Formats: sequence, C-alpha cells, structure tokens
Amino acid sequence: MAKTLNNSAEILAEIAVKGMQEKKGIDIVRLDLRKLKGAFADMMVICHGNSDRQVEAIADGVEEEIRMATGEKPLHREGGEHAEWVLLDYVNVVVHVFLEEKRRFYGIEDLWGDAELKKYE
Repeated sequence: MAKTLNNSAEILAEIAVKGMQEKKGIDIVRLDLRKLKGAFADMMVICHGNSDRQVEAIADGVEEEIRMATGEKPLHREGGEHAEWVLLDYVNVVVHVFLEEKRRFYGIEDLWGDAELKKYE
C-alpha cells in the first residue's frame, strides 16, 4: 500500500512539472522528502516566473494539468492575491510557484537541502 502512495506522489509531482513546463516555469525542481524525518509531504515541486501574471498562469496551469489527469483539486491554495508566491497543497505533493526574488529570499530548496533533488529543463 505504501508503495502505491509513494508512486502516486511521484506521478502527481510529474504532472505538476508538466503544468509548469507548459507555462514556461523557470528552474523547475522536484524535492523527494520521503526519507526525511519531519517532512509534511512526500514531494515538493518548485519553480519561478518572471512576473506576477506568469506566476499566476503557472499555478493555474499546474491545477489544470492535475485536474485533467487525475480529477484532483488542491486541498488548499494560497498566495493568489499578490502572486509573488502561490502554494498548491495536494497533501502528499506541495507545489510552490514564486517570483524569482521571493524564491531566493525564502530559499525553500536550502531548507530541505537533505532531500533528493531532481532538476528539469
């Protein structure tokens, strides 16, 4: 059973990556948190955009890709009002879409530096 859940997190993360790529998300990374103590999710997917409009479009693209592929909607969405950092919470996968300067400021990848990191073009 746990293996199925882990695979579903990987699949959901890959669908999120596809949504980011469709909207030209920049510096897309996937963090695998499954082996880390205290992790609140199995996977985290992060990217940034060049403007608040692009950040919003990327987040919308991720939601649309996941909804079309799985029928799932995020449990929670935060940050759309300013679109400097939009968070989509799918429970076992958390998606972060930042403006570049906010991404550097918060340094999410550094906070989870022990996670297995996969980069995408």
